[in-house]
Amino acid sequence: MHFTLGAPYFLLLLLLLPCFFWCKPDAKRYYFPKLEWIGQRHPLWHPDLWLKVVIYTLMVIALARPLLYEGATSEHRKGRDLILALDASGSMGESGFDPKNRYRTKYESTLSLTKAFINKRFDDNMGIVIFGTFAYTASPLTYDLSALSQLLEMTDVGIAGESTAIGDAIIQSLRTLKFGHAKQKAIILITDGYHNAGSVSPKAAVAKAKAAGVKIYTVGIGKAGDYDAALLQKIAKETGGHSFGATDAEALQAVYAEIDKLEPSPIRSEGYLNQKLLIYYPLGAALLLLLGWIWIQDRRCV
Repeated sequence: MHFTLGAPYFLLLLLLLPCFFWCKPDAKRYYFPKLEWIGQRHPLWHPDLWLKVVIYTLMVIALARPLLYEGATSEHRKGRDLILALDASGSMGESGFDPKNRYRTKYESTLSLTKAFINKRFDDNMGIVIFGTFAYTASPLTYDLSALSQLLEMTDVGIAGESTAIGDAIIQSLRTLKFGHAKQKAIILITDGYHNAGSVSPKAAVAKAKAAGVKIYTVGIGKAGDYDAALLQKIAKETGGHSFGATDAEALQAVYAEIDKLEPSPIRSEGYLNQKLLIYYPLGAALLLLLGWIWIQDRRCV
């Protein structure tokens, strides 16, 4: 169990406590026939003053909403480690992939839909691998999905060369996944071409993915025959993933939606779980002291 305050800014009201000692009430005149009847106690030691201070302090603490809580916080993630391996070869610069905007390139449409997918992942630890003639990690695994989307904007067609190294893309994705600690690990590999470059064959890369227990979801984009559908299906099947094809941007959006169902992201946990408000304790104590003080005042007037 942990203790915290739901509204700690109300504690600023405690800065007014000195007013109980320094701010003088309106003076009232009293007449005594004998000086002996005037008490000799210093005003600072009067019980009424300290009773007011205690009541005021308790009421301020109640306003600050003290509470006990337990459970996972936002630091305790329950998602998976997920790598997006994006093809940035020369063919991704072709236009006509988006029926709503024929001037957009395959890569621009893919980036837009990828960012929308990232924003729905909640607690997943995600990274980006860009590949062409070679593969590199554009972003390591991170929970900062907003920054991940911004990093995607810094990539472009041809940034990793003009060819397509699918084997290298898988190997680089596995290297990036090594820094994650989630039990579930997956790669989403998107390409529009055939494997024709790199130092690692897709067969060798898939063997390492199987040994590491990493699923690979493959997505071929473009018309039938533009990409190696047979290879992508084999990669997905051998690693326990699925293979998809997307002829245009709308189809790719549907593919992302399907992957989202196959690999659902857990809902982000709240900061406080199983919380117990303690406001009633200081409020109840203040009320009892206030009633006691009123009763004492009534007794003095009798």
